[in-house]
Amino acid sequence: MALNMKALLAMILVFVGCCSNVVFLELIIKIDPGAGNLITFSQFLFIALEGLIFTSKFFTVKKNIAFKDYVMLVVLFFGANVCNNYAFNFNIPMPLHMIFRSGSLMANMIMGIILLKKRYNLRQYSSVAMITAGIILCTLVSSGDVKDNTHPTLRVDTSFSDFFWWGVGIALLTIALLVTAYMGIYQEVIYKRCGKHPNEALFYTHMLPLPGFLIMASNIAQHWSIAVSSETVSVALPGVSWTFSFPLMLFYLLCNVVTQYICISSVYVLTTECASLTVTLVVTLRKFVSLLISIIYFRNPFTLAHWLGTILVFMGTVLFANVINQLKDAYQARQAKQAKLKTG
Repeated sequence: MALNMKALLAMILVFVGCCSNVVFLELIIKIDPGAGNLITFSQFLFIALEGLIFTSKFFTVKKNIAFKDYVMLVVLFFGANVCNNYAFNFNIPMPLHMIFRSGSLMANMIMGIILLKKRYNLRQYSSVAMITAGIILCTLVSSGDVKDNTHPTLRVDTSFSDFFWWGVGIALLTIALLVTAYMGIYQEVIYKRCGKHPNEALFYTHMLPLPGFLIMASNIAQHWSIAVSSETVSVALPGVSWTFSFPLMLFYLLCNVVTQYICISSVYVLTTECASLTVTLVVTLRKFVSLLISIIYFRNPFTLAHWLGTILVFMGTVLFANVINQLKDAYQARQAKQAKLKTG
C-alpha cells in the first residue's frame, strides 16, 4: 500500500509541477524565444546543487548505480533536453512542440517491443492510439498561426528559409522524442538490475552534464543579459516603506526552475515505482493537461475538435487503466464478501 501511495503522490506532483512549469516556460518564451539554453542550464544547475547538498552530501555517499550507466543516461537526458528547448529557435510554436512530445507514449511502446521484446494486448494498443490521436488533434487545432520564433541571426525573409529552419526544428524534436523513449526503457532496465534510487539518479544525471554547457556559455550569457534587462516589476513589502524591484523574466525563470525540480524529481520517483510505459502514460497525460491550461490561460479558443480530442484522451486513459474491469472486479468482490457475511 505504501508503494501505491508513493506512486500516487508522485503522479500528483508530476501534474502540479510540470503543468505550472509549462506556463512559466511559455511566459519566458514570449519574452525571449531563444532562451532555451539559459532555461536548461538554470534547471540543471539548481537540481545539481540540491542533490550535491542533500543527496550526495558533497560526494560522501556511495553510489548504488554504476558510473557508466549514469554517463549513458546523461548523454540521453542532456541531448533530449537541449534538442527540445533549442527547437524554439527554429520557428516551432508551443503547441507544435507539445504535439511531438505527446508522441512519446507511442514511441515508448515501439521501443519496448523492439528492445525489451514486450508484447501488449489489443486494449493497450487501442488505448495508446486513442490517447495519441486525441492529443495530436487538440494540438493541431491549437497550433493556428505559426509565429516566427527563428533566432534573429538565422532569420532570412524568404519562404524557403522559413520552411528550412522549421524543418530543422522538426528534426530536433524527432530526435528528442526517440532519445527520450529509449532513455525510459534504459532506466527501467537499470532499476531492475540495481534497485530503486531516484534521488541519486536525479542528482548525477543533472550534475554530470554541467561542463557541457561551457560550449554554450556565450549564448547563455547573451540571454541572461536579456533576462536581466527585461521589464522590471516592483512589489511593495507589507509593513515596510520601500519596494522590491526585479526583472520579470528572472522571476519567471526562478519559478520555472523550482517547478521543474518538482516535476522531474516526481518523474524519477515514478520511474522506480512503475513500468516505463505507465510512466510515459502519466507524463503524456500531463502534457495534455498542460495543453488545456495553455489554451485556457492564454485565452485560445476551445473548439469542437478540442472536445473530440479530450474525449479520445479520456476514453483512452480509461481503457489503458482497465478501469471498467477493475470496478467490475471490485463490485463482484464486495458482493461476494456481503454474501459470505450473510451466510456466516
